[in-house]
Amino acid sequence: MSKTSLQYQLSQKGGHFAIVSIPRPTPGPNEICIRMKAVALNPVDWKNRAMGITIQSWPTVLGHDGAGVVDSVGDSVKDFKVGDEVFALCGTDKGEGDRAAAFQEIAMVPSHYAAKKPAFLTFEEASSLGVCYLTAACAITVGLHIPLPYIDPTGGSSVKSILVLGGSSTVGGAAIQLLRLALPSATILATSSTKHHAHLISLGSDSKRAGFDAILDAVTAAASQPDIFSAFNPTGPKTYSQVVTGVNVEVPQGVDSTLIYAPQIFGEKGGMNAMPGLTDLLQSGKFKLPVKVEVVGKGFDAIEHGLDKLMKGVSGANF
Repeated sequence: MSKTSLQYQLSQKGGHFAIVSIPRPTPGPNEICIRMKAVALNPVDWKNRAMGITIQSWPTVLGHDGAGVVDSVGDSVKDFKVGDEVFALCGTDKGEGDRAAAFQEIAMVPSHYAAKKPAFLTFEEASSLGVCYLTAACAITVGLHIPLPYIDPTGGSSVKSILVLGGSSTVGGAAIQLLRLALPSATILATSSTKHHAHLISLGSDSKRAGFDAILDAVTAAASQPDIFSAFNPTGPKTYSQVVTGVNVEVPQGVDSTLIYAPQIFGEKGGMNAMPGLTDLLQSGKFKLPVKVEVVGKGFDAIEHGLDKLMKGVSGANF
């Protein structure tokens, strides 16, 4: 067994990537090491490469989504074993430097950040799920105060209508499905370009307009369209859940607003069951890939090419 592992390090803001050899990671008691088979690209990755929006020091390793095979497990880990095929939320454990990031040969993450990959999903498909699903789940439970039944079966909500801004994004597509599970009879509308309307309706979105109790903003649309807040039901709870994108939104007085990022879900009631819950939803057919997955290449060098493509803007796809 090799004593080293490879990282795809970014030298500086606006800099270049380089493949660097580091000591092979050893997991802590509640961690697993994943030998990456596929990684997905997230808008925050190109923003970090270009602007360093969340980077604390350089050089650094990027990557928030990955899938692969369990390479080693910590002494206290019971739910995974070496050889399991998994996917995970990566790169968000700030206390552990770069070792949890996806753009490397072996990533080490807390075990509750990972889930077993259903056999019918490819590694490429599974790698696209972690951030979008957890962000959507968090935006619903934390931001809109709507319990998800498979995470917290004791909760309830009086929300009757929700508007999802950016429904054709990965987070938006995931949110539509989870909202439909949580509120089977609610009105759920989503914004997108017209070419995505049929797909969003297939995920659970409605097609009729209404005044909304809640707005879930997956793409910070309200920053450029502040009049969207006029879509609230004047007598409703007016909850606004904003996914963190690095863009600020000026929220009107009287609106219950929350900024959302994926790991918050783990601090909620039942949140530690979020990732295994996703595996169950996928196996049962209750959750589908929010958008199509496009493979942009193989090997570390394909990452930079994919980030260039992502920076130019995509719609209804994940890399």
